Amino acid sequence: MTHGGFTVGDVRYVVRRARRDDLAELVAMLADDPLGAAREHAPSAAYGSAFERIDADPNQLLACLTTDPDGRVVGTLQLTVIAGLSRGGALRGQIEAVRVHSEHRGRGVGTPFLQWAVEELRLRGCVMAQLTTDRSRVDAHRFYERLGFVDSHRGLKLAL
Repeated sequence: MTHGGFTVGDVRYVVRRARRDDLAELVAMLADDPLGAAREHAPSAAYGSAFERIDADPNQLLACLTTDPDGRVVGTLQLTVIAGLSRGGALRGQIEAVRVHSEHRGRGVGTPFLQWAVEELRLRGCVMAQLTTDRSRVDAHRFYERLGFVDSHRGLKLAL
């Protein structure tokens, strides 16, 4: 299922729903930085189970960014539509696990990919897009702020 696409330079990119056979490439991209290398590992049954739960949930979209026409996976992100009572019962969209393959970083691919994600959330009825990023990812902070995201809240986590 194709969800959209864009061209950067002479490369055509297509956004589509991730498939189970994409898992190895997706996990490799998640692990391809110092933070990810410490918390991700070789694809296992746990990743497969997580994929099945995400794929079966209509409020989730695990997206792949591929090059056209070869279909090589070069990016990923996960969208979650969250229902809530606040803001008049509005839906909000969470953007997570944004990655672009190291060979495609710095080419201007991230901007249209994130713009696609925001528009997809808008089409799903969300009134707000939100994301979290580790404090150490200073370049990512600047990137998201250039796209209009505002550093408005303090996020806290508790490992369970």
